[in-house]
Amino acid sequence: MRKILLLVLLSVIFTSCIPNKDLVYFQGNPVANDSIQQLQNKPYRLQVNDMLYIDIKAADPELVQLFKNKESSSNSTSSITPESIYFTAYTIDRQGNIRIPYMGELNILGYTTDEVREKIQKEFEAYFKNKEDVFITVKLAGIRLTILGEVKKPGTVIVYQNQVNIVEALANAGDLEITGNRENITILRKDIGGTKKYTINLKDINMFDSDMFYVESNDIIYVEPLKQKSWGTGTTGMQTLTTVITILSLVTTTILLINTF
Repeated sequence: MRKILLLVLLSVIFTSCIPNKDLVYFQGNPVANDSIQQLQNKPYRLQVNDMLYIDIKAADPELVQLFKNKESSSNSTSSITPESIYFTAYTIDRQGNIRIPYMGELNILGYTTDEVREKIQKEFEAYFKNKEDVFITVKLAGIRLTILGEVKKPGTVIVYQNQVNIVEALANAGDLEITGNRENITILRKDIGGTKKYTINLKDINMFDSDMFYVESNDIIYVEPLKQKSWGTGTTGMQTLTTVITILSLVTTTILLINTF
């Protein structure tokens, strides 16, 4: 009986705790894939609800002010916050348009930021003799991501970069909890064709060559829990041993009380 109890105890401990191999990122050796690298280098194409930062400079500053949002012209770059970006950036509406004062609506759905800059530059030709007289900058006003599940800081983050990969995105959420499933990170993405679901394995070194390595604005990233979390026995061998000992002590005490009466 003692051997059976010991065997059961060891089985529970080793099946309940999370093995080290489930916690290590980037395992294996990388394999080159030229086609995936070409796909990753393709520029991002704008979607509905993307926010754009558009800056216009010219020799005639008074003329330039006519084409700027009232809020953007009154805010300095030193006071940029997520809240100020929401009110000053140009947001792409459901029809794929942005509205620029005196220019009206410009449809830029599916455009790259460089193509948007060229389109606005062409619109300015009606106001300036030479297109070199005006300098336009177009950037994404931050990449907005929602990160949920087994991460240390779940929620929505805005990353102020032109491009963000899955590792950087999760780092902005404080990294994964020990109970996070590193083999099955889910990415939900809504584009022109509808909502799509992708998965990526952080334990595989070849994730760096995955076509999902770079996330996009408005992506939802979900980290599912490992089965050990639902068991509630602990995530390490010591935690599991403590839990098992507590349960055995409770059972033993109950049996002794029953025998006493």
